[in-house]
Amino acid sequence: MRARVIFGGLALVVVALVVLVVRKEQVLAHGTPVLLELAPVDPRSLMQGDYMVLDYAVSRQVDREGEMWNEAPRDGRLVLRLDEQGVGRFVREEQPGTPLAPGELLLRYKVREGRVRLGAESFFFQEGHADRYAGAKYGELRVTGDGSSVLVGLRDAERQPLGRAVP
Repeated sequence: MRARVIFGGLALVVVALVVLVVRKEQVLAHGTPVLLELAPVDPRSLMQGDYMVLDYAVSRQVDREGEMWNEAPRDGRLVLRLDEQGVGRFVREEQPGTPLAPGELLLRYKVREGRVRLGAESFFFQEGHADRYAGAKYGELRVTGDGSSVLVGLRDAERQPLGRAVP
């Protein structure tokens, strides 16, 4: 009986992990490419190696425009509009029942500790490659219709790829 409970719990964990991976793969395969301007900071963690903390311009803009972000933690979706280069610009917070205009898309967010978080807040890279990513000006995401997103890489000022995200 005890072995069944252990193996049953283990099976549930494996199934949950597989579902998470499949969802992320669907976002990568079917998501709309979106570039978000960023202001990176290059820290180093002894436990995690080299990585870049990503601070998106959209998050900073939403922080400035909304006093409500100091409320209790909450989740929602932002409405973005893509410009001609595929760069997402903040339009408004999603209002239930308000349809999206042509060219607009949704992006999920979470408010934690008074800051708007878009999910992918770190970009990990191989030790010793910090110079390669120092010129990053955009985070490249794939975004689905429901606002789910996955960071897939960084881009330079000319929107050229610098590297791919490491899970």
